[in-house]
Amino acid sequence: MSRAGGQPGLLTSGHVSGVIETNERFETFNENDDGWFSDIELRALDLEKELSEWREARAREAEEPARGQAGAFDRAAGGTGPRHREFLRATGNAGRERAAGRPAAAHTRPGSATGPAWAVPGQDRRPADDRTRVLIDRGRRMARRPRRHRGHHGRSIAIASVTALVLLIVVLMIVFRKGPSWPASVATVQSEITTACQNPDVVSEPGQVNFACGKDTSQILWVFALMTSNDNPDYADAKTGRKGLEPITPAQGGEIAWSLNLHHPYNPLNPADSLQVAARAINNIIGGATLTGSNGSPSVQPGLESDPANCARYTGSSAIISHAGFPSLCASPVSSREGQAALAGDVYQKWMVGATSVAAQDVSVLFENFDNPGDPQVQAILKTRPGAG
Repeated sequence: MSRAGGQPGLLTSGHVSGVIETNERFETFNENDDGWFSDIELRALDLEKELSEWREARAREAEEPARGQAGAFDRAAGGTGPRHREFLRATGNAGRERAAGRPAAAHTRPGSATGPAWAVPGQDRRPADDRTRVLIDRGRRMARRPRRHRGHHGRSIAIASVTALVLLIVVLMIVFRKGPSWPASVATVQSEITTACQNPDVVSEPGQVNFACGKDTSQILWVFALMTSNDNPDYADAKTGRKGLEPITPAQGGEIAWSLNLHHPYNPLNPADSLQVAARAINNIIGGATLTGSNGSPSVQPGLESDPANCARYTGSSAIISHAGFPSLCASPVSSREGQAALAGDVYQKWMVGATSVAAQDVSVLFENFDNPGDPQVQAILKTRPGAG
């Protein structure tokens, strides 16, 4: 064991492999140290610059064939020198350097416990002040790029998340937005109609017409209640004497209730009684009725369908069917929504004596749009009906 070059504290041996000389010709980088990556990056930038200069020299050499390739390279790279040799090592032209009488630079990569080491000749090293200045001017791209990338990626995720949340809120507002609807009291009356229409005696006699409790036409009952009493079962009109959910005078209601077999005294303020009486009255107005006169003879009372002109409006055909002792009826069923709406308007004028044609038309609109409360005409009628507010 001997001292290297007479320098105190520097140990060497007679073997070269596996030994790292710790003098100014070598520089050890810890793989976890950003400075090692920064130095490599700066070296690559210098080599790129020299390569560009070398290419320019090659172009000039093509214009000056008398001069050799080595001379052109020396001019571009500054002739001989540490950066020239470094460029040759990086591009694999160490042979040219040796041929010119210059030894190739050593490159040792021993496996050290402290991390990889790279032999850097002393004359090839960039002075510390120069490296510091370049780092200040250029920065370390390898250390900054991941942070910029992560920041940009994070912002993109945040923007996408906010956008998705806004879209979700908009969709939910559209789906669950409360649109126009019928007054809440309509649902109550509809439930009461279901109970009232269970009485089989609401059909007309003897024609068996049952428009008031028909599957597609029973809305006539709650439309009438909405337009007359504003769905109030305790409604009472002192001027006309009409009472109940479907306002009718007690005497008229009692007369009709007799044919309903209610099994209890008729009460005009009872919603079920009022609706049953109204259903039987509406069916009689449409289909007519046959009553027994005081002399015992049948008395036929015609209904709206007993008129051929009405049948033409309701069904498109004026044909009627007649039987002795029975009121005449339209030969074709009233099946179209328009025909049913026209019939509902006509019934209203018969039910509410003295009702105007405008009121009858409003009833027709509500009847026809029973499943579309958002219709502009419906909304206008609801705002102006008696008791609205």
